[in-house]
Amino acid sequence: MPVGTLPTNPLYEDFHDRAVRRPDAPALHWHDTVVDYGGLAALAELAYAELAAHPGGPVALPARKSPRAIALVLACLRAGRPLLLVSESLGRRTLNELVERAGCGWLAEAGEHTTDWTDLGPAGPGAPVLDPATAGLVLTTSGSTGTPKLVPLGAAALDRFTRWAHERFGLGEGRTVLNYAPLNFDLCLLDIWATLRAGGCAVLVDPEHAVDPRRLAELFERTRPQVVQAVPMLFRILAEAGTAPVPEVRHVVLTGDHTPLPVRRALPGLFPSAEFHSVYGCTETNDSFLHTLGPADLTEGGTVPLGRPLPGVRTALAGPDGPDGPDGPDGTLTGAGTGELLVATPFQTDGYLADGAPGGRFTTGPDGTRYFRSGDLVSRAEDGTLTLVGRTDFQVKVRGVRVSLEEVERVLLGHPEIAEAGVLALPDRAAGVRLHAVVRRRSERLNSLALRAYCAERLSKAAIPAAFRLTGDPLPSTSTGKVDRGRLRAELLEEST
Repeated sequence: MPVGTLPTNPLYEDFHDRAVRRPDAPALHWHDTVVDYGGLAALAELAYAELAAHPGGPVALPARKSPRAIALVLACLRAGRPLLLVSESLGRRTLNELVERAGCGWLAEAGEHTTDWTDLGPAGPGAPVLDPATAGLVLTTSGSTGTPKLVPLGAAALDRFTRWAHERFGLGEGRTVLNYAPLNFDLCLLDIWATLRAGGCAVLVDPEHAVDPRRLAELFERTRPQVVQAVPMLFRILAEAGTAPVPEVRHVVLTGDHTPLPVRRALPGLFPSAEFHSVYGCTETNDSFLHTLGPADLTEGGTVPLGRPLPGVRTALAGPDGPDGPDGPDGTLTGAGTGELLVATPFQTDGYLADGAPGGRFTTGPDGTRYFRSGDLVSRAEDGTLTLVGRTDFQVKVRGVRVSLEEVERVLLGHPEIAEAGVLALPDRAAGVRLHAVVRRRSERLNSLALRAYCAERLSKAAIPAAFRLTGDPLPSTSTGKVDRGRLRAELLEEST
């Protein structure tokens, strides 16, 4: 394996050292192929040479999974070449806007066997000059409320997070880690980049197979991972398909959304030897809280707490008048309260790139800490335990009473006969807004009258949906497995016209 120049990025440097010491160790499972560390390092060497042949600013990479795409990311880290990772499903107009805002000189499209390079020309006059120390990787937000924002992550942030992930979940040699998330998601920092840095093997789930229970069951059977991180959708699919237990799994990491009780109850049967963890975090801050689920979390209703802050994480609550003051010395909040969660982590971005609103969602608290306003509403108990209530942008007023749509959804998902639920506030001429619930039921026995009675026992009067639509078909979902409220809204509005 050609060694080339001495790597300087800590993540790449550790990967490189492991490839030199153990070139035959498995690095990636992709389809029916195992790529060892020597083979992946050779692909990264080729990508490094291609980078040198294509000078001129940051590189944009549509994040289509393949060993060659993984190798290009490694090559960019080695070369100190900022890399913008974008969803492969982006429309051309949005893609063009993002690469222009990031000042990308090249668009690299990595396939199974080749990489196609498109010259984007010189950056525009307003494009930022990216420093790889603060913008080695550039991720994007989901864009659910508009054009995605650019989130740069520097070498120090990547170094700190991947070190923590390795130490907490033992991602080193001999470990096989399932990667379910798309390549442009921050979740990959744990299940791909921390794994490769630590010497483990990442199992890449092909996005085309991500909702196919037969393919997923075959992948688990063939690769027998010890660590699995995924959004609740994966575990729901496995549970509903009656997938055989996977006793090799030692850690299951739930992320991205509230995990419904029926899914939680199925986890011990799927992974009888595992510890179950819930992580909370935003793209801008990376993981911030970790909670290890106990027996009550797995068997009883209610929302799983956010957990304890990761090392170095600080938090505060913000109400209408701003942050409530410094938190405790160990990173925990003290005293009961409810408000928007503000988070500062050792893994976070310094701010959005090319953001039209300076400061954006970042703010300085009374303690001088630079916090990120998460947009998540949380309740804080006297002992400092935090529980997610919902999003600030998913709160509505129904007849003058503030209601969290996500809280209504969580109550519905606690019903044993409901597999999925989406709740929307639609305009109403008389009431202003009315709540509409769309649920996928597990059997024909469930009807709207029974659902209304169920909600009346658990919700305030204003939070009980005025209308229920019951279906046996899966609800439209986003790439992360969350219910696509935008598509649901369009369907309901179309039905009402």
